[in-house]
Formats: sequence, structure tokens, C-alpha cells
Amino acid sequence: MFTRRSFVAAAAASLAAPSLANAVTLDPKFTPQTVTVAEKYSPGQIIVLPRAHFLYFITEPRTALRYGVGVGKAGLDFTGTATISVKKEWPTWRPTDEMIERDPQAYAKFKDNDYVQPGGPGNPLGARALYLFQNGRDTYYRIHGTIEPNSIGRSVSNGCIRMINDHVIDLYNRVPVGTSVTVL
Repeated sequence: MFTRRSFVAAAAASLAAPSLANAVTLDPKFTPQTVTVAEKYSPGQIIVLPRAHFLYFITEPRTALRYGVGVGKAGLDFTGTATISVKKEWPTWRPTDEMIERDPQAYAKFKDNDYVQPGGPGNPLGARALYLFQNGRDTYYRIHGTIEPNSIGRSVSNGCIRMINDHVIDLYNRVPVGTSVTVL
């Protein structure tokens, strides 16, 4: 369910970047849908199937809201179980040192400094970010929005789970801190 606040934020983002809003037509299979899931999953849990490019938020026994996602490239993906320990609206962003080392040209403005990109419509984390922790420690993996909607349904990120901004806003409003996330 969208709140007035999330609607206004999403509208502001689309107005600030109209070319992004119209640049990609999302394959209908990646739009949010209510689906049936295995009985073993508990309401309130998030399950991510990277190979299928889907995230499932279990809403009740045997029922989930399924979203299309973009995931990490081979070798950069997260697997296992984590907990959402932090949630942020319009988060700031800085690539990890490993990302800068892998692609110094793409991340040149971050090299040899402490620059952090402010939140907003041009930020790679998009409108919302859900921070994944294991044993109380940040994994540096996130479920977040994206400024690259064409990455949904693909394995192209540096490991994070990307969602269309409107979809991550919806998920963000549904899940509390402490939600369990299992990436298979």
C-alpha cells in the first residue's frame, strides 16, 4: 500500500528524471503480483531467487507478493540469510573499496577521498534501501531502488538486489526492521 508520503516522493523522483521513467518498459512478469509459495515459508519473511530474478515477500501462509529484481553478477552475489537492520529513505551512497578497485574508471570520483553521494533521484540506491546484516554486522549488501530500471530481470549489479523505485517503496512500507531475508 502506498502512503501519501511515498507517492509524493516517487512523483518527485519521476519529475526530476522524466527520461528514466519513460526509458524502459518493464516485462509484465516483473511487476508486483500475488503468487502461491511453498508452505515452509513464514509470513513476514523475504525470499530472493536470484537466478529467476524474483523477490518474494511472504504475506500469509502459502501467499507472497512477488517483485522482479536485478541481482549481482556472477561471483558478486550474496547468498544466505540476513536481517534487515537499517532502513533508509533516499539513502546516501559510496561504492565499496572493492568496487573502486574492480572498476577505477567508473568510480574515479570516489578514489582517494571520502566523498559520499547524497540521496536523491540520481543516486544508484534509488528511493529506498534495506540494509542486510548478519550477526549484527553489515554485509554491505542491500535491497534498494535503482536508477537503471533496465537492470530488472538481469544479473548486472555489484551484488545488491535492485528494484524499481516504486516497488522498493512499496516493500519498504511493508517490512519492519528485523525482517528475515533469505537469498537462495
